[in-house]
Amino acid sequence: MPRTVDHEERRAHIADALVRVAGRDGLHAVTMRAVATEAGVSLRLVQYYFDTKAQLMVGALRHLERQSHQRWARRLAELPDPVSPRAFIGAFLAEALPTDEQSRVFHLVGTSYAVLAMTDSDLVEEPFVAGVDNLERQLTDALRRAEAAGQLPPGTDIAVEVAHLLALNHGLGTSVVIGQRTVDEAWAVLHRHLDRLFATDTRATAATP
Repeated sequence: MPRTVDHEERRAHIADALVRVAGRDGLHAVTMRAVATEAGVSLRLVQYYFDTKAQLMVGALRHLERQSHQRWARRLAELPDPVSPRAFIGAFLAEALPTDEQSRVFHLVGTSYAVLAMTDSDLVEEPFVAGVDNLERQLTDALRRAEAAGQLPPGTDIAVEVAHLLALNHGLGTSVVIGQRTVDEAWAVLHRHLDRLFATDTRATAATP
């Protein structure tokens, strides 16, 4: 009997090919044909799963996000249960830093996509910000749990602190990718920020990369 086609597996295979092209040559080098060649499949097959280049890029970005969340989940699984809010956030920060090839490419592709989406009319229509909004909600929930447990200084503005965490993490990630800072230097900055944020929490410790 012929093998049943696993469409999700094929989509993931094509998405991985785009990630390799983007990680090696830059997102500007991504074309439907280049991805098909990298994946070892026909251009028609790529077009079967992704009608446009914009859809292909979004599919690859979502694929990278799922992989990142899986790595984050593995970090959390290694921590004592229940995971404290600080450790939860620390695990995210450690995962989001470009410490290896997978996280480097994730940061590179995500940042490049965000820049392209500002000027590309096709990409603007795709829901790029949805993943960022979901992450912001998770960090907000973690800080609200910390607030309820008395682990944050009184009067902490949670919305502002979440914005600080995301901006600091993205900025430091870029500085590591371009070689301005080492991973250890970037993590030291993040660790110091967590120390200030959880100034009243002497029980939890931050996750390490």
